Amino acid sequence: MGIYSSQVFTKPFGFTQGIEGPACDRQGNLYAVNYERNHTVGLITPEGHGSVFIELPNGSIGNGIRFNLQGDMFIADYVNHIIYRVDMPTRKLSIHAHEPKMNQPNDIAISDRGVIFASDPNWGESTGNMWRIDATGEVTLLESNMGTTNGIEVSPDGKKLYVNETVQRNIWSYDLNDSSDVSNKQLLHHFPDYGLDGMRCDSMGNLYVTRYGKGTIAKISPEGELLLEITLHAKNCTNLTFGGNDGRTCYVTMADEGNVEWFQTDIPGRCWTMWRLGDSLQQIR
Repeated sequence: MGIYSSQVFTKPFGFTQGIEGPACDRQGNLYAVNYERNHTVGLITPEGHGSVFIELPNGSIGNGIRFNLQGDMFIADYVNHIIYRVDMPTRKLSIHAHEPKMNQPNDIAISDRGVIFASDPNWGESTGNMWRIDATGEVTLLESNMGTTNGIEVSPDGKKLYVNETVQRNIWSYDLNDSSDVSNKQLLHHFPDYGLDGMRCDSMGNLYVTRYGKGTIAKISPEGELLLEITLHAKNCTNLTFGGNDGRTCYVTMADEGNVEWFQTDIPGRCWTMWRLGDSLQQIR
């Protein structure tokens, strides 16, 4: 498979059209929400074999998924306004945070320190908020009355937070300090057409952004330059993550086909390099 050449990875409609939140564990397994039916998280092996990993309780439906350095999974449940924590060996679910004031926790990002950042769109009003969930589960509103906040990511050095707005087609950049506060909001990039959804950084700080409806992934430099667009087979790309043996396999969730596509990149993803940092910390301890 050539670099930036997308291929179909999983069979069509193995997931519902609510497929979202891809994330890989240390072993290279891929997870995404709504496998076979809503209210589930699916597990796809590196060979492409799928199964239900967990069922979410009480009508919960997941969206964003992230892992911390210790290997715990976090799931944003937009129905009940919960961030779930999953102990992976036991598959035990617990409530990490609950904030009724949210419209919904949608996409989430996580820092090396285990601080979660959540986008919070109000689709009916085309507005949104942005929240921080500390490692203890404490929830703090970082900004309100934004556009329709959606994709969200932390830079590899932990000094920038990026969030996009689907309807307004903006990507915003913030400075992040050691207390995980944001400041110095700057417009990183504006697109003239098509919506935006999930996004991830590679280990050099480039942003990979899903362009929902266009069927492409935009690669944006840390300075905001559009470097290239990667064409996918389907159109409604919802999110992406990095995995594979060297972190250069990009998995993309596709709502219109209910499946996952994949392509190779030239630089490993930040989420994959976080595992390497976690492994080093474990060895030190």
